[in-house]
Amino acid sequence: MGLLDGKIALITGGSRGIGASLVRMFVAEGAKVAFTYARSTGPAEALVAELGEDNAKAYQSDASSFEAAGELIKAVTADFGNISILINNAGITRDTLLLRMSEEQWDSVMDNNLKSIFNLTKHALRPLMKSGNGSVINMSSIVGVTGQAGQANYAASKAGIIGFSKSLAKEMGSRNLRCNVIAPGFIQTDMTDELPEELKASYLSNIPLKRLGDPEEIAKVCVFLGSDLSSYVNGQVIGVDGGLT
Repeated sequence: MGLLDGKIALITGGSRGIGASLVRMFVAEGAKVAFTYARSTGPAEALVAELGEDNAKAYQSDASSFEAAGELIKAVTADFGNISILINNAGITRDTLLLRMSEEQWDSVMDNNLKSIFNLTKHALRPLMKSGNGSVINMSSIVGVTGQAGQANYAASKAGIIGFSKSLAKEMGSRNLRCNVIAPGFIQTDMTDELPEELKASYLSNIPLKRLGDPEEIAKVCVFLGSDLSSYVNGQVIGVDGGLT
């Protein structure tokens, strides 16, 4: 028996990094998983082949498009039935100091990180309610809590996710639909692999556990929030950052 037996999960940005760990762990815990990707066709197809087409299916979709999000929800519910867990994980960065930031850099981050959560959640609300015990999990960041120089756009989008989620938790709690937020710290992904070693060393010096997090450590918290173990957890922001905040 898995913690997610009988549940249908939709995970955005599921082909790589944290998203791929989410897909793997949710399947391992018994869920049927639909996941999206933007351009990583090869990794998405490989992940489906690894887990089996009966357990996971990949959908190419642009989360920043309201219309595309609607079509995605229609396709997923037609293929799997009513979604019981929605994880809004997709996101991008366009880092630079505000003095140099272009309107396009601001808009693209807000569209992909924040508007995307409105798009997917708006269209998924009715299937989530019909599931009878829905859970929305939104991926923010410690940067959305603390701010970060050179990331005004990213920090604003991630802070907006927190406000959105707390509001949704209050609106939908009476429908037995919960909404919570995970705020990851520095996690070992392709993004952190590209950081200069001296910058990584600086980050590590401020983390009480003295290491980067593993994507699976984020996935474990998502399993908790998606399962019945968290049935009275609603409107919360859970930092997974090794004690950094």
